Amino acid sequence: MGRQRVRIMVEVAVMAAVATALHVIPHTTGVSAIELEWGIIPIVVLALRRGTGAAMMGGLIWGVLDMILFGLASGSVLNPIQGIVEYPIAFTCAGLAGISYRAFQSGQRGRQVGAIITAAFVGTFAKYFWHFIAGWIFWGSYAPKGQAAWLYSLIINGGSALFTTVAAIVAVLLVYRLAPQLLREP
Repeated sequence: MGRQRVRIMVEVAVMAAVATALHVIPHTTGVSAIELEWGIIPIVVLALRRGTGAAMMGGLIWGVLDMILFGLASGSVLNPIQGIVEYPIAFTCAGLAGISYRAFQSGQRGRQVGAIITAAFVGTFAKYFWHFIAGWIFWGSYAPKGQAAWLYSLIINGGSALFTTVAAIVAVLLVYRLAPQLLREP
């Protein structure tokens, strides 16, 4: 195994650990189930630095850790299928932020800013698409009386995706401005 491959594996593990650690920052806003998912920030950084494959692996590790450390402990895993959809699958899809990797690594400032915005948007919405599906199927019984389960899930998960996307864009743009070396592939 080459040094570069080991370096990438270590970066993936560290970013997944940071994403997991960020879960302890309070992240529920306004309406009871709308959340701001801080962990997307290191996954977007990893995606811009290393690409889709590494970011998806980081997301998978983050999802498994989150499920074990927080999901099972809080009762957020209702059954094995829901647990797999909302943790390993959803969190892995956050790594799709890596579709902006080549545009970011081009070195052109305008393309880099666009790549950051695209990466945060794609990674967050890919993750929350699966939460929306799971919310519709598994959590729909929590919808207010008379409200369709799909609409309830769209409101909760769409709100979470929106807040998370904005926070990720702002945070990664700050990293880009203050410590751009963290986003460049070495």
